[in-house]
Amino acid sequence: MTAAVASAVTVAIIVFPEVSYRASLDGLRVWWDIVFPALLPFFIASDTLMGLGVVHFIGALLEPLMRPLFNVPGVGAFALAMGLASGYPIGARITARLRREGLCSRVEAERLVSFTNTADPLFMVGAVAVGMFRIPALGPVLALAHYISAILVGLVLKHYRRSEDGRTDLPPAHRREPLLSRAAHELYTARSQDNRSFGQLLGDSVRDSVGTLLLIGGCIMVFSVVVRVLDVFRITHIIAGPIVFLLAPLGISRDLVYALISGFFEITIGTEMASRAAAPVVQRAVAASAIIAWSGLSVFAQAASMLFGTDVRMGVYFMARVLHAVLAALVGLALVSCGPWAARQALTAMPGALATSSFLAVMGRSCIYLTSIIGVLAIGSAVASLAAKTKVVVFRVRTRNRR
Repeated sequence: MTAAVASAVTVAIIVFPEVSYRASLDGLRVWWDIVFPALLPFFIASDTLMGLGVVHFIGALLEPLMRPLFNVPGVGAFALAMGLASGYPIGARITARLRREGLCSRVEAERLVSFTNTADPLFMVGAVAVGMFRIPALGPVLALAHYISAILVGLVLKHYRRSEDGRTDLPPAHRREPLLSRAAHELYTARSQDNRSFGQLLGDSVRDSVGTLLLIGGCIMVFSVVVRVLDVFRITHIIAGPIVFLLAPLGISRDLVYALISGFFEITIGTEMASRAAAPVVQRAVAASAIIAWSGLSVFAQAASMLFGTDVRMGVYFMARVLHAVLAALVGLALVSCGPWAARQALTAMPGALATSSFLAVMGRSCIYLTSIIGVLAIGSAVASLAAKTKVVVFRVRTRNRR
């Protein structure tokens, strides 16, 4: 089946070279204008901080927070923060790195990648809300629905295969050690084991990051061509026929079904089609929220390439994407339908002006997000350290009855 599909796509590219060329150019434009400048600072920073031992330090401090909430080690907080801020597929990339270095078990990595590999606010607010829908007020709604549903997915997967965690408790001497001292010990040990100079570490981070981004760009271009070829051969219309028939009683338009089918393969094309669909803005927003959470087979392929070489199973990630899409659609519908009256009025207002951002502008915003995330992690680590030193003393006063 795989060979047949690959052969059919190759023949279609040969038969329709101009269509394939324009589709690949569209994918390249999305990669260069949005993906590359948004992800490059985060990729370089994540590799550098991991080599310096900072991630191990944060993980030791935030272990008491991440373990009860999501049943993952404290280093999962770094993957969660970077994933929420920078988007696909850095959550999968950091999770794969944590698994290779033995900082989490296989089951913990499967939990972690399922809710940390998320879309970035720059894409949802800038590209989708302003650039595609031309409704700036829609950006916070999409972002809030996406992140709330991602956290819900993490909470649901907390009990996934608890018996196979493979987590070993800390030795008694290490358990009695103060939290800040333990974190400093983890930082020193990780830095000693890495043993690369800062210059070499930074050079390796830049080279690996650029190579990974080239791989991501290739996935985006390939799936952009696949979606366009399916549309040319009218396969999308054939698939949409029975779905439209089933959803017609719910008032779902044919255009939205086409958008969902395209979004099944590629997130950017699907959200753009949803923004232009002949449907009420509420339905278009809910469809876009579901497509962004599902992320498309293009992002799925990117995550699989990031996790290649580890023992992390992709079936769990696939089911988590389905759950995330359903939850994001429901939360998005609730936010749009039950939100304040002013927000609903903003979503039904006339479209605003199309906003465009240059390469340097996108990279500048990405660096600002990165700085903010590092600051939040530093504050969280400091709070966790202080909380560990706080002791609560409970006492009770007894009164003796006198006769």
